Amino acid sequence: MNDKERLMSMVQHCSCGQGSSCPSRARQTEPQMDLIHSSGVLVIQHLQSNYKDYHDFLDFMSSVGDPRNIFSLYFPLWFQLSQIVGTKMIWVAVIGDWFNLIFKWILFGQRPYWWVHETLFYQNNSLPQLEQFHITCETGPGSPSGHAMGSSCVWYVMITSALNFSRRLCDSSTQGCQRFGLVWSFLWMAFWIIQISVGISRIFIATHFPHQVILGVLAGILVAEAFEHVPSIHTASLKVYLHTSLFLFSFAVSLYLLLKMIDIDLLWSIPKAKKWCANPDWIHLDTTPFAGLVRNLGALFGLGLAINSQMFIQSCKVKNGYKTRFKLVCVAANLTSLQLYDFIKIPTHTEILFYTLSFCKSAAVPLSVVALIPYGVHLLIGDKERKLD
Repeated sequence: MNDKERLMSMVQHCSCGQGSSCPSRARQTEPQMDLIHSSGVLVIQHLQSNYKDYHDFLDFMSSVGDPRNIFSLYFPLWFQLSQIVGTKMIWVAVIGDWFNLIFKWILFGQRPYWWVHETLFYQNNSLPQLEQFHITCETGPGSPSGHAMGSSCVWYVMITSALNFSRRLCDSSTQGCQRFGLVWSFLWMAFWIIQISVGISRIFIATHFPHQVILGVLAGILVAEAFEHVPSIHTASLKVYLHTSLFLFSFAVSLYLLLKMIDIDLLWSIPKAKKWCANPDWIHLDTTPFAGLVRNLGALFGLGLAINSQMFIQSCKVKNGYKTRFKLVCVAANLTSLQLYDFIKIPTHTEILFYTLSFCKSAAVPLSVVALIPYGVHLLIGDKERKLD
């Protein structure tokens, strides 16, 4: 057996039942993973049986961890509070979600709502019943959890930034140190409450196993902590943004094509989602792996254009950038426009068109938040001040 044949044998052993070429329910998974998955199913059943009354709260917490909220909610707020933190937040979210995609392609993680139907672990007459919800049917692989990873990396940035700000306000006295200690304890407690709640929500809806959520949280923290040691990311040139976007896209596409050449289908999870989702209307194209990649690259490209534009320099890097009124008006205008932005629905009948429009729509968000809307507010406030003078 040559090297290529050995590689193919290893991959088929790991992904049988996951790739579209393997027959359904005709594989023997490793006992360790079967045990982990079956234990996770018991946790899901316990949550769905005993905490069904908390469905609305868990649904809300799942939306809190949705990576798309990073661009439409967290980023517009934080960018006006601190341009450095806001810029870092986008970088962390994009790089974190990119790593999440690569990990998912490498780990071939199952999702509970289809695993229970395809595994040989259970007898045919003893399949566990897992309830599905409108946000259950994610189409990508399951490990690590993208919601848990995105939530932990972005909230880590927010918490550490708030602590750095609080540390500067505290004096060196004993009372000042005690106040900072209380703030430190409160913020990290809030961080872990949010991460645990987001994780439980993803397990409750049967879209992730517990170990996938834990892996996502830890991976997100590692990505965010790595960016704590990347200096001057907020001063990156447009060239850096373009080169980074091109590298992330090229690497992901090259990996996909390379594995496809040796008959490994990285989109193996989409047919499973379509087959086992309780309601076909719950399958959405924007949950596919490439949809997330295009959305993130669009956001990074839009941020690069905005930060290096003359509109941003004229509106936010002059005295307006320190005016409370200017910032409040910008935040209100940004949040309002982005809420209206959500009403724009992208056609899904053609994948290429969907991905192209998704890129443009994602690029428009930071471009509006950083440059277009602040510049409009700058002109409006400037006209009023000139009239008063």
